[in-house]
Amino acid sequence: MSLYSEITKTTVRLSRGFWRNAISFAVGLLGAAATDDYGVDGSLSAAICPVVYSLDETPAARGYHYTFFGNAFFINNQGYLLTVAHVLETFKNGGQPSILVTGPDSPPQLLPLTIIAADVGHDVAILRASPNPFSGHSRVGFLPLASDAAVAGQSVVALSLHPARLRDAESFPLPVEDRSAGTVLSIEETKLEKFALPAEVLLLSHPVVLGQSGSPVLATGSHAVIGLIEGRWVRDGSVAIARRKEQSTEPPGAAIPVRYAISLLEQHGVAYHSAQRTEIRGDAPARN
Repeated sequence: MSLYSEITKTTVRLSRGFWRNAISFAVGLLGAAATDDYGVDGSLSAAICPVVYSLDETPAARGYHYTFFGNAFFINNQGYLLTVAHVLETFKNGGQPSILVTGPDSPPQLLPLTIIAADVGHDVAILRASPNPFSGHSRVGFLPLASDAAVAGQSVVALSLHPARLRDAESFPLPVEDRSAGTVLSIEETKLEKFALPAEVLLLSHPVVLGQSGSPVLATGSHAVIGLIEGRWVRDGSVAIARRKEQSTEPPGAAIPVRYAISLLEQHGVAYHSAQRTEIRGDAPARN
């Protein structure tokens, strides 16, 4: 056997060992802190994935370079996810959206997505990852959807992931997690699309930053999804005026009520989990 072959094998073993130890350490931190300051289970973030577009055909030393668009989250173990429709606007005319999924002994991997359905008027979309990461060894989970409507004053927390470097993002470094706690300020109506009917949005006390679109907003008690981050609320209104009186420098965040996503799931026969039970509504069978 050549010296080159021995060095190559040793390098591969060291690389695998590095990622095994790094990811085991990260998982250990989650286990050591089962809940954070917001009372949110650390393992919930395993359901969230960055939505990206790969810029490379083959990986480099730190993985694939990619463009980051927002977040999506799993809603069952069949590989289905939810996000907001505007995250997918770039792919209208082609291009393959993907998600980043972390394995137990490997760096994050790119999984291609299929767009199952989109409701642009309510800014929600259903995706499916292939191959299904729940069938392999990926460290993934799914989130239940709230069956009760959100109400003003309700305590919530938004979970999202973003690349360690927004510019020149690479797939091997683990994404950075953000948690934003706040309350539902009010429920407003607006047009999310120029020719669409008015739709409800949840206004949130915490600001929204670039890249959080599509992230789940959880009720702090049940940990069920009550909405999906849509963006910043920049329109005038009673809440905006109140924020200015409070001398708040940031506009409130806006989220899409999860009931619009549930309606789309039921139209397409996609199973989801509520805080109490598994739901498969509508006449269409659940997709496998």
